[in-house]
Amino acid sequence: MSDASAGGTGPVSSTGDPYGTGDAEAGSGSGAPVVLVDEPAPGVRRITMNRPEKRNALFHPLRAAIFDALVEHDRDDEVRVTIIRGAGPSFSAGYDLGGGNAGHEEPYFTAGGEGHWPRHVVDGWMSIWDLAKPVIAQVHGYCLAGGSELATGCDLVYVAEDARMGYPAVRFGVPDMHFHAWFLGMRRAMEMMLTGDPITGVEAVALGWANAAFPVEDLDEAVVDVARRISGIPAELVQLNKRSVHRQMEHMGLRAGLRAGTELCALGVHTEAMAEFLAKVREGGLTDALQERDEPFGDYRTGDVAD
Repeated sequence: MSDASAGGTGPVSSTGDPYGTGDAEAGSGSGAPVVLVDEPAPGVRRITMNRPEKRNALFHPLRAAIFDALVEHDRDDEVRVTIIRGAGPSFSAGYDLGGGNAGHEEPYFTAGGEGHWPRHVVDGWMSIWDLAKPVIAQVHGYCLAGGSELATGCDLVYVAEDARMGYPAVRFGVPDMHFHAWFLGMRRAMEMMLTGDPITGVEAVALGWANAAFPVEDLDEAVVDVARRISGIPAELVQLNKRSVHRQMEHMGLRAGLRAGTELCALGVHTEAMAEFLAKVREGGLTDALQERDEPFGDYRTGDVAD
């Protein structure tokens, strides 16, 4: 299901510009760009999602800006690798459930019918695999639901030790992108799917979802250092070697499995639990519905790193 406990305000990280000083009004009508792009090292471009006041909730214009920047970088011979990170307290708390998509078209066409939304987002995030150049996810704070799908679609993932990756939407629906069994192992994947509980950055590395974890204050430098190392390899070899890994995963059935999972997400839309959640949203608003969802578990909005 599409998705998370996005929204709210929070402290803005002070680890560097634009990562820590993104305009708090960006993406909410101020005219500020929804992504910021800089070049922290030669050949390295960095996309910063710039909706810190919404914990970088993924509404259509933000997703469009991410894909546009990635395609531009793939076409630019001067770019060797791209980093994606989030401004403010989190990487991304998931898709925007608060009406932010109103008046905006989806960033690319997906055939309509049952399962349109999960097919749409899975195809989008997995298109990152088809780019020639590597894309690195730099994850801190919350990385939830749609945010975890974005990070999973990237070629490499580096996390803050205290980051929180999870899919709280399993408490009222079914995920869009069923990556958990592939990247976390069956047992932990099952636990996350049955409880909605998050894991820390350190756990994400131990389970195989992320490459390495660092103290949040060291994350910027560590990720740029990895990007520099990649940029020192001939681009034609990087492209082939990136594909060599993805091709093996595809032969094992990963992409087909993710696509098959979208049908279960489509079924989840028709459950009683989903109907009850949507009724609560209509009656009391999204914030109250999410609060009620998470309160029994003492996490996300109601835990020690909540809004």
